[in-house]
Amino acid sequence: MISPPLPVIGWREWGVLPEIGAEKIKIKIDTGAKTSCLHAHKIRPFQRNKVKWVEIWLHPEQGSNRSVRCEFPVHDRRLVTDSGGHRQLRFVIKTSLILGEHEFELELTLSNRDNMRFRMLLGRRAMTGRFLVDPAASYLIGGTQ
Repeated sequence: MISPPLPVIGWREWGVLPEIGAEKIKIKIDTGAKTSCLHAHKIRPFQRNKVKWVEIWLHPEQGSNRSVRCEFPVHDRRLVTDSGGHRQLRFVIKTSLILGEHEFELELTLSNRDNMRFRMLLGRRAMTGRFLVDPAASYLIGGTQ
């Protein structure tokens, strides 16, 4: 039995996070990162009915101060090493991502990415078995700039 080919994505894509106000967000496809990451300029943990939650604020548009607020149950906390070798304990949430015609659940660590070019990184765990990456292409399935 031959498996159908996986869809090809570029090194950057537009995606939608339906649980975050269906905001369109520019995503860097990062095969060097194990876990995906979402920008949150403010993170506030709290408890609801003895369950740990996190309230986050993010700027979905690069270069804009427009802020979106949302809440998620905390899925995990993980020690993450960034590309500069810095280690940080981060909250992890689970949410859905839509890339083109593909919708799937993924884990996102939360970090302040105000000084980065992309509000979200899509890591290997989320891509494995779903996509192939063409590093020379951009916006193949998630729409245009």
